[in-house]
Amino acid sequence: MELPHPPPEYDQPPAATGIPMPALQVQGGAPSEWSSGLFDCFSDVPNCCLTCWCPCITFGRIVEIVDKGSTSSGASGTWFALVAGVTGCSCIYSRIYRSRMRTQYMLPESPCGDFLVHCCCEACALCQEYRELQHRGFDMSLGWNGNMEKQNNGQGMAAAPFVGGMNR
Repeated sequence: MELPHPPPEYDQPPAATGIPMPALQVQGGAPSEWSSGLFDCFSDVPNCCLTCWCPCITFGRIVEIVDKGSTSSGASGTWFALVAGVTGCSCIYSRIYRSRMRTQYMLPESPCGDFLVHCCCEACALCQEYRELQHRGFDMSLGWNGNMEKQNNGQGMAAAPFVGGMNR
């Protein structure tokens, strides 16, 4: 099965319209690889520590970016904490967002399935997802709207071109 290619208008910025094109999401195009390994947690020690002691914050920040701002980091972090507290299995909830992120960025399901990665290595999975979003140009502390504002103010992003709509 051949993957669909983005329309030609996404190959170049839409200069004629004067509307800046977000450069934060990739849907379609060639598959990519994770920018770091599952067990590269110590390549970002501050995030590793935050995720170890308060994974709900890391998870909330990931969700806000993956959901393009439609879910706040506070709300998703709270749900994560509730699911973890009530069931002891936050991986049931968190693996959903790993799957969404993989779909958005065409990342491989590796080293194994999303549920198994989160079930066996929850903190490592969250750290890897966080690093991936940082690698794609997001300032995780700003959230979705902050990143959109930063980009629209001409501060630019280092990520690949955006294909698809933006939720606000």
